[in-house]
Amino acid sequence: MNLKLHARVASFLGGLPAQTRSIIATCIYGLFAGLGATLFLLTVNFLHEKTILRLAKGSFTEFALGSLALLLGVSLIVGWLLSSYCPEAAGSGIPQHKLAFWKDFGHVPLRVPIVKFIAGALSVGGGCSLGREGPSVQLAGGLASNLAGVLGEPKQNRRTAAAAGAAAGLAAAFNAPLAGATFVLEEIIADLNSRMLGSTILAAVIGAFVVHGLVGAQPAFILHGPRAPHMLAYLLTPIVAAPAALVGIIFHRQTIRLRALTRKLRLLPRWMHPALGGLATWAVGTAVFWRTGKVGVFGLGYEDLSAALDLSLAWQTALILLGAKLFATIACYGTGGSGGIFAPNLFFGGMAGLASARLLGLAIPLTPADELALTVVGMSACLNAVVRAPMTSILIVFEMTHEFSLVPALMMGALVSTGLARRFSKLSFYEELLEQDGHKLERIIPPRDLHSWQELPVTAIANFQPVVLEELSDLALRQALEKHPYQRWPVVSNGKLAGILTRVEAEESLREGRPPRLEPAITCSPNETIQDLQHRLIQSTAHMVLLIDPQQGKILGLVTLHDLLRAQVLMSQTRE
Repeated sequence: MNLKLHARVASFLGGLPAQTRSIIATCIYGLFAGLGATLFLLTVNFLHEKTILRLAKGSFTEFALGSLALLLGVSLIVGWLLSSYCPEAAGSGIPQHKLAFWKDFGHVPLRVPIVKFIAGALSVGGGCSLGREGPSVQLAGGLASNLAGVLGEPKQNRRTAAAAGAAAGLAAAFNAPLAGATFVLEEIIADLNSRMLGSTILAAVIGAFVVHGLVGAQPAFILHGPRAPHMLAYLLTPIVAAPAALVGIIFHRQTIRLRALTRKLRLLPRWMHPALGGLATWAVGTAVFWRTGKVGVFGLGYEDLSAALDLSLAWQTALILLGAKLFATIACYGTGGSGGIFAPNLFFGGMAGLASARLLGLAIPLTPADELALTVVGMSACLNAVVRAPMTSILIVFEMTHEFSLVPALMMGALVSTGLARRFSKLSFYEELLEQDGHKLERIIPPRDLHSWQELPVTAIANFQPVVLEELSDLALRQALEKHPYQRWPVVSNGKLAGILTRVEAEESLREGRPPRLEPAITCSPNETIQDLQHRLIQSTAHMVLLIDPQQGKILGLVTLHDLLRAQVLMSQTRE
């Protein structure tokens, strides 16, 4: 029955004009992705209210013991789910979705959104210091990818669905359609002028409509009192944005470092690793609750961030919450928990911004509107320092507050944080996660133009599993011809490169009963560019260039003319 329904739906859409079919499909992606993200939002809020917030109403002993059992329980369940069913659902999910978008053409297995929903809701709703926005992107994008399959799209043609679903998911998570569309274009597609621009915006709008209908159209944070800052606040923006960005940089570097250390840990099975992050969160969160009565270390922390935006926190309390939340989030993410980094970094930035504004206010007269503007600048600057998406960081805070007068200060803060982040790290947090997992970005994400592609290292297109012949006896030649369909092979004799043997020459030498003649080998080093490789291929009579280790002289890989043309076609297709 399901197969018949799928066939009917696919047949119906297939009979429509291409543009109409694309619009209808995008609306479906946006609707279901928005529903999935909104349901995730409501589930997280429900769990947080029934666990951490309810425990906080009792005695300190009840809170301490109850939160310990809660965090240990959800962390162990999440660790078991991730290790047993879906390791791709660990972390925020945005790097994994970006990888699926480029490497798997937008195809996301159904288990990913299912496990991400359960693991993410338990982690964030159960008190782990992580966010729900990254999981919303991955699960919504995964839902849309699978819906594309229902609508008849093959696995190799689901990039539009994956991008549209991700935009709808983030739009629903933050009630921010502009930021949802912009983030997908900035971070996942890496091209603000992509041909998917229209479908991404449409899906983000539909995702926002879904959350408006089910939750409400109000912004995530409601600002009170005067909100137009004086010129003095703009002049102080770089001074406040810098420490907020530095907090984001600390989070970035320490989380990557802890993640690497945790992966080497052999004392505990992998499924127990998230419990270490849960215990760390419980320890600092309980201490902060005992000292201040605040529960912002647990979960999203939006209650205390709202208090910071109401200017009702002392700078000492803001610094305590900042340090504790930073430690807890590094621990939760670095040990393999399931949750995002948007909410924590907005929290870090808000607390850093408020503390900086209050400390500056001890020497310089600042109005409440000035303090509010500087607090919001901290939120945007910290987030941008981590994700390296300045337009998203500006728009997301603007849409979360609905306050246009803050935009100039947010733009100045984005400039400062971008400069600092690039000084300390070449890659964004998400890019460094992919590199840490063994994915070479230049082999996954195509450059924006031919010139940029030609400047990539030759390793981006090389074949690192070459078949090398070490003897040229009749038996060895016959085995090579039978086992491999290749037209040419590198030949090594006595540990040294001898040349290139072509298939035609191998067949003729066997037929004529003579030793085969070798073509001269053209070589290059791994750090040479594709443009250098093109010149070498012109020189090669065998249409093959070998990558040689400069120190040891060993063959590392090879590139044929076919490899070069295939990579160039793929680059042009994926950027259309």
